[in-house]
Amino acid sequence: MPTLAQEQITDAQLSKYARLIYDRTGIRVSPQKKTLLSNRIRRRLKETGIDGYEAYLNQLRKLKPNQPEWDRFLQEITTHETYLFRDETQWKWFREEFLPECVSRSHETGKRSLRIWSAAASTGDEAATVASCIAGHLPNFSAWNIQIVGTDIGIGALEEAKAAVFGQRAMRLVPESLSRRFFTKAKDANVWQAKPMLTDMMTFRQHNLMDPLREHPFDLVILKNVLIYFDKTSKQQVVTNLLEKVRPGGLLLCGAAEGVSDFLKGLERIHPWLYRQPDTTR
Repeated sequence: MPTLAQEQITDAQLSKYARLIYDRTGIRVSPQKKTLLSNRIRRRLKETGIDGYEAYLNQLRKLKPNQPEWDRFLQEITTHETYLFRDETQWKWFREEFLPECVSRSHETGKRSLRIWSAAASTGDEAATVASCIAGHLPNFSAWNIQIVGTDIGIGALEEAKAAVFGQRAMRLVPESLSRRFFTKAKDANVWQAKPMLTDMMTFRQHNLMDPLREHPFDLVILKNVLIYFDKTSKQQVVTNLLEKVRPGGLLLCGAAEGVSDFLKGLERIHPWLYRQPDTTR
């Protein structure tokens, strides 16, 4: 008989795991991911000492989303690379167009406030990029009320985001002028700690994109490199939840490959990855 290290998950078991993952997160696991999924579940079986795919599945079904083993399982199947200043074209827009637009609006309204939601924030690289751009390019930013809210379904990822410590690979695209001003490099390791001027802007908490977010509306909502794992039905639910939190006249920034344009018909398309919510208050 094959050992656990050799045993493959059966099609029936894969279907059960895929249904559990989809029901809880909206993420669709295709049959083509059979080997990948079985390999990653085997790591959890070895770590937990649970004997077999079926027994582990039954254990997962009993767990709530905030329990450690469910989070470890979820991180195994959703792990993907993230780093600061990913997609430079979008950050160029953020610095050169979005922030000046915020300044102009503040002159009209007399209010210097800015709320940004980094949905699916992972380990906080995106939120730290937002904070770096604001600190480096928004005039007199310390006089503004700035809130960058990062959310993710993974508890472990959020703990890393709150620590705001980034490795060499994650920092490789950060301009030296910003890394020098807003991060402290450890003397004995290639890691950078974000300074308080950045971390004071950021808060992080757990959130499932399939659920509504209990927050006031945002000026900008960012969702990148996530919905490629969702099917049409779950994408629609996520987009609906996101748009409920974009203020009138606010913006939704997506990854170029998210495939959400069909769900954004009522919004103004500024770029293939950027949409503006109609301002019904004017």
